[in-house]
Amino acid sequence: MRAARPPLAQRWLAGVLLACLQAAAASAASELTVTAGGRTQKYTTAALLAHPAATTITVPADVAYKRPMTYRAVPVAALLGGIPREDSVKFVAGDGFAATIAAAPLLASADDAARAYLAIEPPAPAWPALKAGSPATAGPFYVVWLRPEKGRIVPEQWPFQVVRIEGVVPLAVRFPALLPAAGVDPADPIRRGLVVFTTNCIVCHTFNLAGDAMVGPDLNVPHNPTEYLREEYLRRLVRNPASVRYWKEQKMPGFDAAAISDRELDELLAYFYYMAKRKVDVPAPR
Repeated sequence: MRAARPPLAQRWLAGVLLACLQAAAASAASELTVTAGGRTQKYTTAALLAHPAATTITVPADVAYKRPMTYRAVPVAALLGGIPREDSVKFVAGDGFAATIAAAPLLASADDAARAYLAIEPPAPAWPALKAGSPATAGPFYVVWLRPEKGRIVPEQWPFQVVRIEGVVPLAVRFPALLPAAGVDPADPIRRGLVVFTTNCIVCHTFNLAGDAMVGPDLNVPHNPTEYLREEYLRRLVRNPASVRYWKEQKMPGFDAAAISDRELDELLAYFYYMAKRKVDVPAPR
């Protein structure tokens, strides 16, 4: 005789419990790889939660969640032993997002400075979902800042879903194809535009096939956006991408004047217009 199926409510509850257990197990098994000072270390969620420097912090204006959030976190500086202040640190997310941040602000320890922390998602309860309809959170590891206004920290310097941290030399040293010609004056808007680009854009895009990110397309080869968008629409694309192009899976955020000022947007476009005439060779199609 066939056994009777449990009532629908029981089956639903069992499914919810199973999903929670699976999520907790996945979070508990999360692993972070940190390469710094010539050493590579792997940390589990449990190890980071038990780290001697772990503390509880409250972030008043969290970039990912758009509200105050409280986290168990480790100062990023505590994980970067041996990193020279003149170097940079690359944070790689599971989806290919790669943020390279100068080491100096990450190593800051003054009470009145911007301070970087690695927030650790606990096995339970999980953090909230980043958006409705998706279970994805900012975990397992998320770089958050206290007093970000003290260091002009922009939203792209809050990488989430981090799986790897790596000490590296600065972007301009690793990727010379990003650079204007040596004769361009250091105070020229073109050079300042490079800084705007490497702070805000290179986390998702390569340029002249240079960079670490794998999220968005290259922005100079085969064509620079200045070659197929009028300047009016290019400015709108930076400020509000959906006002120029819309698709359901769109990931590019808009950059308001707090993230990229009007002057910085002018400098970014100066860099784009200049670099459109300074392209690397495009690889032959396979």
